[in-house]
Amino acid sequence: MPIHEEHLIRPENLSTHDDLIIDGIDVSGHWSTFIESRVVTDYNEAIEEEISNLPGGEFIHRCWQCGSCTNSCTVNAVNPEFNPRYWIYLIRMGMESELLRDKDIIWQCVSCNKCTYACPRDVFPEGVMKATAHWLELKGHTPKSPSTIFDEIFTGQVVETGKIEEGRILRSFFKRTGQSLMQDWVITMVQRMIARLPVKMLFALGWGGVFKPRTSQWARARSAINEYIVEKEEDHRQALGLDDLVDLAKQELSPGETRPAD
Repeated sequence: MPIHEEHLIRPENLSTHDDLIIDGIDVSGHWSTFIESRVVTDYNEAIEEEISNLPGGEFIHRCWQCGSCTNSCTVNAVNPEFNPRYWIYLIRMGMESELLRDKDIIWQCVSCNKCTYACPRDVFPEGVMKATAHWLELKGHTPKSPSTIFDEIFTGQVVETGKIEEGRILRSFFKRTGQSLMQDWVITMVQRMIARLPVKMLFALGWGGVFKPRTSQWARARSAINEYIVEKEEDHRQALGLDDLVDLAKQELSPGETRPAD
C-alpha cells in the first residue's frame, strides 16, 4: 500500500527551480516542485519476522494501514514525524534503510497506549514501537536510550537484592547518563523529605542507601530470575540471527550468576 501523505516526502527528495519556464509558461517557485525518483534496492525481507519475534511485535502482521494508531498518537500531536503507521508499513515492506532514517525519533513513544485502544486489528502498536526500538538497539543502530539505562539499573537492583532503594537507583542513573546529582529538583525533593518525613523513615532510607539490604533467602529467587533473563536475551538475539552476541551474553552472565547492580 503506497504512502500518500505529503509530509512523509523527505525534503531532500524534493526539487524546486526558482527560475523555470516550460513551453513559454513561467512555473518558477513552488509550481516547479518535483519529487525526485529513486529506487530502493536494499530490502530486508526478514525485518518483519525479526521484529515479530521480539516482545510486543507479535501481531504486526495484522496491520491493514488504517492509520488509527497515528491519528490517536500523543507524540504525533506534537511531532508529525512520529508516525507508527508509516514505520509499520516500512517494516512490513522490508525497507530497512528508510526505517533507519527515523531511528532517532522512534524512541519517543511514551507508552500511553492510545494507539492500542484505537487499533481495530489488535496490532498493539505500542508494543510494536517498543519491539522496533529494541530491534534498533540489538542491531547496533542506536545507543541505549536513557529509559533503557534506567530499566537496567532498576532491574539490576531488584534482581540483586530483591528490594527497591530509590536513592541508589537515582544516583546510579545520573552517573551512567553523565548527569550531576546536584540538580535543583533533586535538592528541593531532599529538602522536603527532610522537613516532612519522620526521622525513622529518613534513617531507613539512609541505611538502605549505604548497606544495600537484601530480601531474606533471596539467593534462589535471584538465580531463577537470572536464568530467565539470560534465556530471553538469547531468544531475542537468535531471532535476529545474532549468534555471536548470544555467545557474548553467555560470557557476560551465565545462569546462576548475579547481574551487577550499580
